[in-house]
Amino acid sequence: MDLFDLQNNLETMAPLAERMRPRSLDEFIGQSKIVGPGSLLRRAIAADRLGSCIFYGPPGTGKTTLAHVIAQNTNADFVKLNAVTSGVADAKKVIEEAKEKLRMYGKRTYLLLDECHRWNKAQSDSVLQAIEQGYIIFIGSTTENPYASMTRAIVSRCRVFEFSRLTDADIEVGLHRALADKERGLGNMNLVVDDEAIKHLAWTAGGDLRTALNALELAAITTHPDEKGVIHVDKSVAEQSIQRKALGFDESMYYDIISAFIKSMRGSDSNAAVYWAERLIEAGADPMLIARRAVIHAAEDVGLADPNALVVAVSAMHAFEKIGLPEGRIPLTEAIIYVSEAPKSNSVVTTLAAVDKAVENIRHESVPVYLRDPNYKTEKVGGYKYPHDYGGWVEQQYLPDEIKDAVFYKPTDHGFEKVIRERQAARKPEKKK
Repeated sequence: MDLFDLQNNLETMAPLAERMRPRSLDEFIGQSKIVGPGSLLRRAIAADRLGSCIFYGPPGTGKTTLAHVIAQNTNADFVKLNAVTSGVADAKKVIEEAKEKLRMYGKRTYLLLDECHRWNKAQSDSVLQAIEQGYIIFIGSTTENPYASMTRAIVSRCRVFEFSRLTDADIEVGLHRALADKERGLGNMNLVVDDEAIKHLAWTAGGDLRTALNALELAAITTHPDEKGVIHVDKSVAEQSIQRKALGFDESMYYDIISAFIKSMRGSDSNAAVYWAERLIEAGADPMLIARRAVIHAAEDVGLADPNALVVAVSAMHAFEKIGLPEGRIPLTEAIIYVSEAPKSNSVVTTLAAVDKAVENIRHESVPVYLRDPNYKTEKVGGYKYPHDYGGWVEQQYLPDEIKDAVFYKPTDHGFEKVIRERQAARKPEKKK
């Protein structure tokens, strides 16, 4: 078997998601904010002037695909490494080859590093100089927040683009495209896929097009044709292929029940909140949706009235991730009850909204002199009152002069916030009325 045959076999035997990988920006699905018409990234790719960047987001949202599209639409070489299996020696080899190509042919090299958050400081440092000097253009792909999981030196030299989960509509586009494509997809199969099956695959994929495509392929190749040679994929087959039961109600009812669950927690009715949560789980909804909503409401609707609500909700979410169904419902239910029964305050949300407005309106505030960092100043910075020298608190202006009297956080009289309110009053008794 020669190299051409080997390459041909690899392409034809590759999973559907790999075969259907977009080859141009026009074929790319989703992420309109990043690569939509007129976007910075799209203009940079079209001009072949893309600098080093990091693509960050959930699996199956197009990070690696976009890197391949860039490679096919530029005049540069393209090298792919995986941070799990490669190290300093691999990076140095790529850099040396990139230097040689740049010197001899004036050709740049893109280095795509999958799972880039897995590289340690020594591995990351091995490419820093090459990035700065332009020998390579670095494209990192990661599912982890790069600001928390990667070395600051690498992140500071890259533009970070955050990818969002694809919508159900995006995934349906990808599935229909695969069904129609006779070159790379399933277009040559005598295949009939019900709309309900498509919608189920799109919904249960959770924003991951790769998962939906591979489930579609599994359904197609494992379903026996009927007497007319037609392979019929219905919702039942789709459920088996993606290992998720279809919802026991329609889409409208699904969102209505989610709304009822949310409003029951906010309304302090733990009986109703637990009922609606269990109704969602029994109907086939993702329990992590419920866990995430409990976390959100612990901060949004309980807030500082009971700070422990957030601790309980986050702990329950992590517990469910580790345990799964059915036992994972126990800590999840505990969190729902706790959040529902806790005293309520939305002061965190109102504070955030007020601060957002102030930040948007005030663009050129000045930091009070005594709050400035003295370490890199040539002039002496003084006047700062160290609170611990005064028993833990001392009267002092911390906001800029432009909004020195602004009050963003206004604690309520509910739960722990009553204690906070009393502390504030005790610190400034002259303002207490």
